[in-house]
Amino acid sequence: MERPALSFSDLTLPGLGVLAWAYFYSEWAVRLVMIVVVPFRRNSDAARSWLLLVMFLPWPALVLYLLIGRATYPRWRRKRFERLPDILSLSADKVRELTEVARERLPRRFTRAAVLIERVGKLPVVDGARVDFLADYSRMIDRLVSDIDAARHHVHLLFYIFSDDEVGQTVMQALGRAQARGVKCRVLIDAIGSRQWARSVLTTLAEYGVEARAILPVTFFRRKSARADLRNHRKIAVMDGRVGYVGSQNIIAARTVLDISNQELMLRLEGPVVLELQAVFIADWFLETEEALPLDSVMSPAPACGTLAMQVLPSGPDYRVGGIESLMVTAIHSALQRVVIVTPYFIPSEAVHKAMQIAVLRGVAVHLVVPKVSDHRIVRFAQQSYYGGLLAAGVNIHLFRDKFLHAKNVSIDTELALIGSSNMDMRSFVLNSEVTVVIYDREVTLQLRRMQDDYFAGSDRLDLGEWRRRPWIRKVAENLARLVSPLL
Repeated sequence: MERPALSFSDLTLPGLGVLAWAYFYSEWAVRLVMIVVVPFRRNSDAARSWLLLVMFLPWPALVLYLLIGRATYPRWRRKRFERLPDILSLSADKVRELTEVARERLPRRFTRAAVLIERVGKLPVVDGARVDFLADYSRMIDRLVSDIDAARHHVHLLFYIFSDDEVGQTVMQALGRAQARGVKCRVLIDAIGSRQWARSVLTTLAEYGVEARAILPVTFFRRKSARADLRNHRKIAVMDGRVGYVGSQNIIAARTVLDISNQELMLRLEGPVVLELQAVFIADWFLETEEALPLDSVMSPAPACGTLAMQVLPSGPDYRVGGIESLMVTAIHSALQRVVIVTPYFIPSEAVHKAMQIAVLRGVAVHLVVPKVSDHRIVRFAQQSYYGGLLAAGVNIHLFRDKFLHAKNVSIDTELALIGSSNMDMRSFVLNSEVTVVIYDREVTLQLRRMQDDYFAGSDRLDLGEWRRRPWIRKVAENLARLVSPLL
């Protein structure tokens, strides 16, 4: 007797409708597809977190992955980026033409870092610079305004946050004065970082005649809308190609959402290295406007005014090899005596985490300085989930007390200093556009170390035994946050 063909309803259990079973099978289809697709991600930590999310919430995870799962810009931005290597190479060639490349006189163990930076960011080690450390919030704004007032040809500003508060108004008025006397002023602000003030800031600057753009605007109704999580986190100022600023401080009052002051660190640079900051601004200006600024006009010779060898590393989703992460691993492995990492957010990649532990095993004193308070609760729990393992490995962890420590800097022994906009977290490693200045100099590194020693003095040092006795509910919260930490 011939048996009837099976129908879809025969494959379902009584009481469940066809749609319910279709959804059930579709969830498993999503899981199977994502198991194949997700491991192609560049970062294995993030891949594991995505797969965990997919296992529990397949369809929401799929939608989220399509929105933010891959660190790539929109197609229009990628098309512009195809031309960026040419823009950067032309700027780098101009730097080499106008300055003295100084890689040959670096300590031998740091030449690998210099080669890495040049291959990733295109910019060479240059000689003849001088630097001022600006850790006082108001003093940095005063110096910046003074340099804008002294500019004769152009002023270029790029800041993640540019507010219209008293600090922002002071800077905008200086830009207005510069524009009025014939100085060409260009300003870039991040559309999300400055979202509360972008409209008023751009309107005010336009009234002054300043060319200003919001980087990567996010809107549902524009064809060129960008992803909200891919941000330009840089803080750069260049006046006449001769004076530059770089570091952690934004154009906003020192008080934070935590109602405490930020502790920042900015560098004021003079000399040929300023042309490398200029090259980064030129590239970002092109990406936002498609205007290639004339190099002969904005890359004039910058005379040597010091003896420092420096190098600028731009990094971001479209730069090769995850530049700042690779630099951190290389720098930590080159350390012989001491490593100090100062960062407001610490959610390291597996490579950086392992490099810190290996450094301790090699006899290197490794110190991590982070703020005692945090403005992001989930990030704080995820960050704290790393403390136990680091303390057990022998890493010294210092919790800075009195202010919100927003400075981002690293010292390697007494010869290498890294200062810039990059946090020590996956967002800065993978998603954000960042900029870091690398200084190959003993005196400057010792100056940074003295500042870091002050951080130690203003911190509470974590004790492993005490840390292990924290409440179990905190441990649970930290472990849960740790599961998604690569996605933060």
